[in-house]
Amino acid sequence: MKKKTIFTVLTIICIIGFWLFENFYTPATYTSPELKASATEIPEDFLPSSTTGDVVHHNYYSLSYNEKHEQAEWVAYNLDKSQLTYDDRKRPYFIEDPKVKTKSADWKNYKGSGYDRGHLCPAGDRRFSEYAYNETFYTSNISPQNQEFNAGIWNDLEKQVRYWCKKYNNITVITGGVLENNLRTIGDEDVSVPNYFYKIIARKDGDKIKLIGFLFENKPRNTTLKAQVVSIDEIERRTQIDFFEKLPDSLENMLESSVNTAGWKF
Repeated sequence: MKKKTIFTVLTIICIIGFWLFENFYTPATYTSPELKASATEIPEDFLPSSTTGDVVHHNYYSLSYNEKHEQAEWVAYNLDKSQLTYDDRKRPYFIEDPKVKTKSADWKNYKGSGYDRGHLCPAGDRRFSEYAYNETFYTSNISPQNQEFNAGIWNDLEKQVRYWCKKYNNITVITGGVLENNLRTIGDEDVSVPNYFYKIIARKDGDKIKLIGFLFENKPRNTTLKAQVVSIDEIERRTQIDFFEKLPDSLENMLESSVNTAGWKF
């Protein structure tokens, strides 16, 4: 009888322990403790709205987390020409984002799913610092991507963005999956698999602002980047995100309504 009581007590302790671990465990951090504020400030005019109110600022990028879909609805970061390096970095483990209040999805949701853990802020844009590079391996910065899409046209666009950064010196990138109802999910936490991904690039050209937006299906595409250019209005319609809400309305309406590749050398 005594052994049975001890076993019951130990079982209850284990159950409570697992529950506390699951709900209150805070993972390690990749963020530099010396940096108190964002090391790469995003221009105020270029910060999008958040449909969830769960905005997280890391040192080298910001994001709006969507708990329902277990991923960011957008990740935004500034990229300066001086940050483009080819430093060799050791890939760290994917870990949960300690700044996401509801916990970001565990990387194990992707295991055996057939989908890549697609970076939103690319690790390749953050090679200039070990902390900056490691921050891109928070699971709040990944989304399920078709393998051929991730290695194909999506990778081509990431390279194009770095080319534009070299040419124009400084750009801001906003990117994410289109999170809508009835998406396929993977893993125990039901991580949504977006059918579409978008990327918006913004830059200042003297007193003018240049914007360009892309929308891709999450599948292999044998097409050109130019063929995937859409208006910012189209991306807003699909995502319900107001991307440049802090710009004057007349300027915002003019910039977002057009499909214009002028000022962007391909």
